[in-house]
Amino acid sequence: MRSFFKTFLAALLAFFVFAGICIIVLIGFITKAVAPEKVKIDPNGVLVLETGQLYKEQKIANPLNVLRGQANEVPGLYDAVRIIEHAAEDDNIKGIYLKTGGNPNGFASSEELRNALLTFRKSGKFVYAYGEGMTQQAYYLASAADKVYLHPQGGLDFNGFAATLVFLKGTLDKLEIQPEIFYDGKFKSATEPLRETQMTAANRIQTSAYLGELYGNYLLNIGKSRKLDTATLHRYANEGLIQNANDALTYKLVDGLKYDDQVMDDLRARLGLKKNDDINFVSLSKYESAADYKYTSGDSKIAILYAQGSIVSNDGSEDVIISSDKYLKEIRKLRNDNSIKAIVFRVNSPGGSALASETIWRELQLAKKVKPVVVSMGDYAASGGYYISCMADSIFAEPNTLTGSIGVFGVMMNLQSFFKNKLGVTFDGVKTAQYADLGTATRPMTPVERKFVQNAIDSIYATFKSRVVAGRKLSPAVVDSIAQGRVWSGVQAKSLGLVDRLGGINDAIACAARMAKISSYRLREYPEVKPPLEKLLQNLGGNAGESMIKKELGANYTVYRQIKRLQEINGQVQARLPFDIEVR
Repeated sequence: MRSFFKTFLAALLAFFVFAGICIIVLIGFITKAVAPEKVKIDPNGVLVLETGQLYKEQKIANPLNVLRGQANEVPGLYDAVRIIEHAAEDDNIKGIYLKTGGNPNGFASSEELRNALLTFRKSGKFVYAYGEGMTQQAYYLASAADKVYLHPQGGLDFNGFAATLVFLKGTLDKLEIQPEIFYDGKFKSATEPLRETQMTAANRIQTSAYLGELYGNYLLNIGKSRKLDTATLHRYANEGLIQNANDALTYKLVDGLKYDDQVMDDLRARLGLKKNDDINFVSLSKYESAADYKYTSGDSKIAILYAQGSIVSNDGSEDVIISSDKYLKEIRKLRNDNSIKAIVFRVNSPGGSALASETIWRELQLAKKVKPVVVSMGDYAASGGYYISCMADSIFAEPNTLTGSIGVFGVMMNLQSFFKNKLGVTFDGVKTAQYADLGTATRPMTPVERKFVQNAIDSIYATFKSRVVAGRKLSPAVVDSIAQGRVWSGVQAKSLGLVDRLGGINDAIACAARMAKISSYRLREYPEVKPPLEKLLQNLGGNAGESMIKKELGANYTVYRQIKRLQEINGQVQARLPFDIEVR
C-alpha cells in the first residue's frame, strides 16, 4: 500500500508539472502571437470592412482568437473611424470593400461609421458594398457606398422599424410573486413589464415618437445617398414592396445583382488588374497595425474617457461596465494631470445605479472646475447615462442617440406566496426593531414601509432633476416637463436643450480643443486597454459563459437579459433606460 501511494503521488506530481509546462508554453505562444508587429501595406490595396463586426467604444482584445485563426484584436469604434480617415489619405489604399450582411452596432455607432465612409468617398476613392443578404441596419451602412451590389438570390430587409417589449406580469402572477414597485416620472416605463400586460398610453406615445425620429433619420440619409425622397422610401416599406433581390434593384435600392466572382471582376477593373490577378485586400485589424492614425503631435493632451455599459457601484470585472469605484479614480487622475488640458467623456450607457451615477457626476463636476469637460454621446446616454453627462461644458449627440429618460425607479420582490404555495417553504423570525427586516423578500411591505421607499425615490428624482437644472441652465419647471422618465432622440434632445450640438466624437474633440485654447494636441485614451497577457488570463478565467448563452439563445437573448435584469435591479434604486431597442 505504501508503495502504491508513493507511485500515485509521483504520477500526480508529474501530471501537475507537465500541465504547468503546457500552460507556460501556451501562454508564451499566444503572447508572441499577439505581440504588436509592424505590418507593411502593399500598393493598390482595398480596405475591407465587415458590417457584421461589432465595434465597442474601445478596442476588444481576445488573445484566444489566435487559436481560432481569427484576429486577436478588434478596433474600437473611434479607432475604426480614424482608420477610415487615414485610409482616405493613404496612396496605398485605393478603396473600401464593404462586406455586408448583418449589423450588430447601435444606431449612433452606425451613424459614426457611415459618416466616416461618406467622408472617405470625398477623397475620390471608391466604396463598394456587397452582400448575399442585408438587414436594415447593414443596408444603412451599405447605402453610403457609391456601388451597392446584392446576390441575385439574396434579399434586402426594408420593412420599417418595430420595438417589441416583453411583459412578465402574467408569469409573476402565475408564480404568485408580487413585485413592490416604486418610480417617479409618468414615462418611466422600466417597471412596466412587471406591473402591466401591455404598453401604457404614455409609453406608447414616447416609444412611437422616438422610434419615428430614428426611422425618419434612417430614411432621410438613405434617400440622400440613393437619390430617393423619404416619402417614396416609406412607401416601399409600408406597402411591402421589397420582397426579393429583383425588387431591391427595380426600386433602386441597389445598383446591381451580382455573384461574388462578378463583384471581384468589377473590383479588378477598378484597380486596373487582370482577370486572374489577386486583389490586395487589407483587413481593418491588419491596417490598424500598419497605419499611424492616432493624433500624436503637440505637447498638450486631450483625454478621451470611454464609459460603456451599465452603471454600477462595485468594481465590475467586465470590460463593458461603468463602475463608480473605477471611474472615480480615472476622472480624479485626469483632473490632477496638468498635461491634460481637456476631457472628452464618451458615454454609451442606458444607465444603472442612481448612487453610482451621483458619484461619477460629482467627480466630473470637480474636473469641470479645473479644465473643460465635453460629452460625446453614443447609442445611449439615457437615465443614469444622462445623469453623468448633464454637467458637461458642452454635450454632443448623434441624431439617433437615445437620451433623456430623466427618472428613477426601485423594485423589491415579495416571494412569500411563491415560497409557501409553490414550494411549501415558510419563514418566521424575531427582530429588535420594527423595520429591521425592511426590504426582505419573505413578506409583503407595510404601507408605512412603502412610504419610506417612495420618499427615497422622490428624493433621488429631485436630486437628479436639480443636477440637470444646474448643468443645462434650465428652469426647474422646464426640466420637470421634459423629465418624467421620457426618452428622447438626439434631435429632440437638442431642441429641448438637453444637448448642445449634433455630431460625433471628432466634433466633441474639436470643441474640447477650442475650449482649452489649444491648436495642436495629442489624444490619450482611458481606461487603458489591458495588456494581452492580462486579458488572456481574464478570458481563461472568465466571462465566456454570457457569450455562449447569447449565441445559443439568438433572438431570445433579449428575453433572457430582461429576466436576468430583475435580479440586478432588485432592491436598488435605478436610473436606467426602460429596455433595449433592436432593429433587424
